[in-house]
This record gives sequence, C-alpha cells and structure tokens, in this order.
Amino acid sequence: MNKSDEIEIDVLQLAQALWHKVWAIVLVSVIFTGCALGFTGLFVTPMYEAEALMYVNSNDISVGSTKLSISAAELSAAQSLVETYIVILNTRTTLNDVIEKSEVNYTYEQLREMISAESVNGTEVFSITVTSPDPKESELLANTIALVLPEKIASIVEGSSARIVDYAVEPAHKASPSFTKNAMIGFVVGFILSCGVIISMELMDDQIHDSDYLLQTYEIPVLAVIPDLLSNQSSNDYYKRAEQVAKGRGNKK
Repeated sequence: MNKSDEIEIDVLQLAQALWHKVWAIVLVSVIFTGCALGFTGLFVTPMYEAEALMYVNSNDISVGSTKLSISAAELSAAQSLVETYIVILNTRTTLNDVIEKSEVNYTYEQLREMISAESVNGTEVFSITVTSPDPKESELLANTIALVLPEKIASIVEGSSARIVDYAVEPAHKASPSFTKNAMIGFVVGFILSCGVIISMELMDDQIHDSDYLLQTYEIPVLAVIPDLLSNQSSNDYYKRAEQVAKGRGNKK
C-alpha cells in the first residue's frame, strides 16, 4: 500500500464529532427505545410459563434387557436417566395422550415446541415447563404431563417409578416479553447506529474547514484567508477592521 493510500484516523477528532452531535445520538436512541416499546406492546404476544416438578426413582431399573443399578450418589448416571425420561416425554405417543386428556387444540409438533424439560441441579428431580399465551392453559398442560408421564415411563423402563414433587400453578406474571430488556436493546441499537453514521460522515468528509487541517495534514503554509462575509461574526470583524484602517489613514492626513 502506498503512503498516499493510507488513511489516518484521528480518534480525538472523532470523539469531538460525537460530542458535538451528542444531541442527535440521544434523540435517535430515545426514538429507537420508543419504537422497541411500541413494537413489543403491539405485536409481541405475552407468554406465560407453568412448571411442574417430578422425581424419578432409579434404583435397580432396567431398560429392555439391560439392567441398571444406580445409587443416589451417582448423579451423572441420574442425569443420563433423566435425559431418557425427557426423550420419552417428547415422543409422539406421550404428547398425543396429553392432547387427548387436556382436550387442547394442538398438533403433536405444536405441543412439543411449547414444552421444555431439564434436570434440576443435576439431581433426579426434573422440571417440566409449558409456555403458552394462556396462563390457565399452561397450568393445565403441565399438570396433565405430570399425570401422563409416569405411566409412560413405567411401561417403557422396567422397575422405574416417577412421582410428582410439585404441581404447576397458574402463573400470575407473564414470562415474556420483557419491556425493560427490549427497551435496552432498542436504546443500544439506536446509540450504535447513530454513532456509526456520525463517524462515517466524519471519515468521508473531504472538505477543508479550517487552516489547521492543512497544516496538520499536508504541512502546507497558509498565505491568506478569505473571510466568510455571509457570517454575521465575520462581516462584523471585517467592517471593524475596515473602520480601523480608514481612521488610521485619516489620522495620517
């Protein structure tokens, strides 16, 4: 790359440009924050989560012809076993039974997208969470799963037993969306976008605004400066200097 092709970026100059346009940055950030809040309130459907807890007894159980003997201290084996029960939970036959018993109008695929399950702190207790736009429906589905799943597990994994630790209750507060989170995202996006536009405009600005730019960039001496007569301050200075010159000539005479 030739030296003439190199672009020098003055960080201080960019910082000054951002500071001079801080009002625009704040304005754009506030506008994006308002847009994010408006979009969240008008177009994002509130979702509710209901959670049921289940405990799985894993002592001397067998899957098919393979027997497993798991003690309470073997948490890693318990985690693997819980993952097996979660797979059984997400099967088509289990979810179709849940749909039939709860009498909801969902397909198997739709219901599977609404359910999440995971082990609680690596123990044999696992949580079943159902997300729905209707808080009562989320409670109904979570409790129906808690009732249907033990029978399904017992019919597939011999010697196992599952018990309900805690039934789901109707959620009093929505799980999503978060107005605070979306507002912060909107503010950050507006802030970054406005700063990026100002920096881009500053870097692409090829105009000469003052004599210092020529001295610092090209080391070209300034021989004369033409005042901007359209500016009130420049015109006032010009006329003051003209008056001083006229008075000086009058005194010489």
